[in-house]
Amino acid sequence: MLLSLPVAVQAHPHGWIDLRMRLVLDDQGRLEALHQSWSMDPFYSLVILEELGHAAGEDSLEAGLDQLGAEIRDNLSGHGYFTELHVDDQPVSFEEVSEYTVLERDGRVQFVFLLPLSQPLEFAEHTLRYQVFDPSYYLEMVHEAQDDAPAPGALVVAGDRQCDTRILPADPNPERIMEAAMLDVDDQAQPGLGRHFAETGEVTCQ
Repeated sequence: MLLSLPVAVQAHPHGWIDLRMRLVLDDQGRLEALHQSWSMDPFYSLVILEELGHAAGEDSLEAGLDQLGAEIRDNLSGHGYFTELHVDDQPVSFEEVSEYTVLERDGRVQFVFLLPLSQPLEFAEHTLRYQVFDPSYYLEMVHEAQDDAPAPGALVVAGDRQCDTRILPADPNPERIMEAAMLDVDDQAQPGLGRHFAETGEVTCQ
């Protein structure tokens, strides 16, 4: 769904993405966008880069990455950019993404984009929760980790606002785990399977 590139492995997921999330605030301290950085896993990145290298011909890799970025953005647009956001359990809507880039860093392909809210949101004294996941669970999406824990920069709030942040691990039940394990590369997962394997970012600001 995300890239439509072949990956020769069995069972879901077929790869993973390391996620970094930054909450972008306006000058009134309201949430106006989610700045996300997705790093494809090393093997999946290698497949992408090799495909781009074969297809590039006389064109540069940078041009290929630019084109790939547009394709990813367009594919994700119809799926809410794989992002769900709630404030006190009320869903928050987004606008279309117009700022994005794809780059290669340390052998990994990164998709970086700014996901704007439909309107600025004041969320002081409220609890904000988000999940980022591939609904089909073809790709597993987890926050960037360090020493078996979320990395310090995996979830941050821009500016100097006093906020508490935490990342809650996924807790799928055994039936969902078995369902995912039994899917091979050609099988279609039930809609929304990825939600059960999604971490939850949680933010509360004074």
